[in-house]
Amino acid sequence: MAETATARKPARERILDTAAELFYREGIRAVGIDTIIAKSGVAKMSLYRNFASKDDLVCAYLERNSAQHAAWWDRVTARHPGDPRAQMKALFVALGHWIDHPKFQGCPFTTAAAELRDPANPAHAMALAHKRMVRDRLRALAAAAGADDPDRLTGQLQLLMEGAYAAGRALDLGPGNGAVASAAATLIDGACGGKPSSADTLPTVTA
Repeated sequence: MAETATARKPARERILDTAAELFYREGIRAVGIDTIIAKSGVAKMSLYRNFASKDDLVCAYLERNSAQHAAWWDRVTARHPGDPRAQMKALFVALGHWIDHPKFQGCPFTTAAAELRDPANPAHAMALAHKRMVRDRLRALAAAAGADDPDRLTGQLQLLMEGAYAAGRALDLGPGNGAVASAAATLIDGACGGKPSSADTLPTVTA
């Protein structure tokens, strides 16, 4: 049944699904177009009809990931309406769960920026734009939570986030990578002052 459903997908979606899995698991530079064609079961002409080049396919992969990340962010923060401090904490609880997943292979945008270092590469530009978007969203929450220096807190949290992406697969950070959430909570409460807004414990995030 799953194979039938996959076969019914439009060629563009099958190509992108295959490329996304391979790029994330094996790295962008390590995966060639011929491998994507073979794994997706489409003709070479069909691939180039949908994507003018590998760069075009990589950009589509990153665009999809950016949309998925934005949806994840919105789901997590929606559980704490009107409480930006709890929203920031919840993001790092959820981040800990994400990097604890057995298929976690790091942040696709960090990987893309590292692998595709040419500033003229559109995928490199997309990766950096995503990081700026994350920074801007974190800063908005930091400011709304009353941080004494929103820019400093944003920088600290984004550095923690990037470190978690890198270390999550190599270090024992506790159940659900709880050290990530507790470190974030310490930074957030220290910057925002006063009693934690929702509770003394970290928000619970199940997905």
